[in-house]
Amino acid sequence: MKILVTGGAGFIGSAVVRHIVRDTDWSVANVDKLTYAGNLESLAEARTSNRHRHFKVDICDRAALDAVFQEVRPDAVLHLAAESHVDRSIDGAAPFIETNIAGTYALLEATLAHWRTLDEAARMRFRFQHISTDEVFGSLGATGRFTETTPYQPNSPYSASKAASDHLVRAWHHTYGLPTLATNCSNNYGPYHFPEKLIPLVILRALGGESLPVYGKGENVRDWLHVEDHAEALTLVLRKGRPGETYNVGGDSERRNIDVVRAICTLLDEMLPGSPNRPHEKLIKFVTDRPGHDARYAIDATKIKAELGWQPRHSFDSGLRDTVRWFLDNRPWWERVMSGAYRGERLGLSG
Repeated sequence: MKILVTGGAGFIGSAVVRHIVRDTDWSVANVDKLTYAGNLESLAEARTSNRHRHFKVDICDRAALDAVFQEVRPDAVLHLAAESHVDRSIDGAAPFIETNIAGTYALLEATLAHWRTLDEAARMRFRFQHISTDEVFGSLGATGRFTETTPYQPNSPYSASKAASDHLVRAWHHTYGLPTLATNCSNNYGPYHFPEKLIPLVILRALGGESLPVYGKGENVRDWLHVEDHAEALTLVLRKGRPGETYNVGGDSERRNIDVVRAICTLLDEMLPGSPNRPHEKLIKFVTDRPGHDARYAIDATKIKAELGWQPRHSFDSGLRDTVRWFLDNRPWWERVMSGAYRGERLGLSG
């Protein structure tokens, strides 16, 4: 099977590409314009395979997309390309509107045009799979979890742009018959994570003896999903999911942000007994909360487990330990990432 993956040089996208090349016999065409968060070094093992190709293309560029479709003739599309950081969307929403909404529209149109050229059997087999986030559902109280029927209530420019793209995908299925699938996931973590997100940011700042900023009192709760478990779930949905359906993917690992930060500090104390920064917890600094910070997210993954048989392989404790160890063992990767425009500074202070 020939798969076109958008955003395949990003954090989740690169995990998907690595999984496809390592664990399937599919070929993968990776469409990624290589923004600050796109990194071909995250695809080192895939780039040595003759089943992986990279196209430096912006998904907003319809003509370039058409050319890729004509060359690759994919059997399925996995759409992961997106601007994804809430704090950056607060500082400037325009790239999120352009990529997440206009880019998804351009990709849907290019996919539809390609799909209409296929014979009937190929059209029946074809899939367009859209990868979204639990943030489109808004904020939970102390109890309950998001299901596939939870009403949308996005609270940030980022989540609003993803909600809009979700609705576009649904509309292209119901209006034009395009065989679409959608997934909404909880917070991902794991190897190759760009260091603007909580877990890698805390690890790298702690290694440098810098303060570890925690928003508010650190009581915001997130459900954590290992990126490799997510990659496996996405390819399972692609193979077995029912067109027109949405599947929630979560790790059943709710944690307060402060507890995640403290767990990282404890692991670093253990793994770096000679560090002058021990105990690393002394580096924690509570800072002004970001605007509109959702209190709690939690995914109910019953549907994908019951219908498709998916289960996460990583517990949060073992996954976090492996992630901290990966960053300790892969200093050249993150040093090259940090040598670019992003330096670990605070974002999302606008408003």
